[in-house]
Amino acid sequence: MTGDFALTDDELRAVVRFVEAAAADVLPVFETARPDDPRPRAALDAARQFIEGARRTKLQRATALDAHRAAREAPTEASRLAAQAAGDAAAAAYLHPIAKEHQVGHILRAAANAARIAELEGADADAGLARVRARATPVLIDVLCRYPRPRTGTSRIVQLLSTLDASLRTLGP
Repeated sequence: MTGDFALTDDELRAVVRFVEAAAADVLPVFETARPDDPRPRAALDAARQFIEGARRTKLQRATALDAHRAAREAPTEASRLAAQAAGDAAAAAYLHPIAKEHQVGHILRAAANAARIAELEGADADAGLARVRARATPVLIDVLCRYPRPRTGTSRIVQLLSTLDASLRTLGP
């Protein structure tokens, strides 16, 4: 793989595992809203295949796109964010090794979405972020620290993503 730095398959699997765990936590939110739509679950299944050692294939790309389409059709903000997180899990197998801040979103957006869903359901987003931080492995943190810090913004997802990014970087090299 060419880019600004190297990413091994094992490192990519660590990233996908992290993203998939956050997405799996909130998948029921989507499935409650759209019980007959299998697209986000298919994306998580494709992510799991990669995590378990399968090669990256068009399956991850196709199911990621399908889950993101499901997100656009979701009836509520929470169900939209849950489907988007599932799509991000499958897409994470194709994280690019280029030093661009938008790549951080591919690593952390699903976790930020999960924290926002917790907020929408009346829970504390900080508790959700703490749970996510506990899942971050040294490999994940090392990969994250290869990228520039993400831009800050006004959307709640970007704020949560930036908070998570800053707290994970304190654990890194």
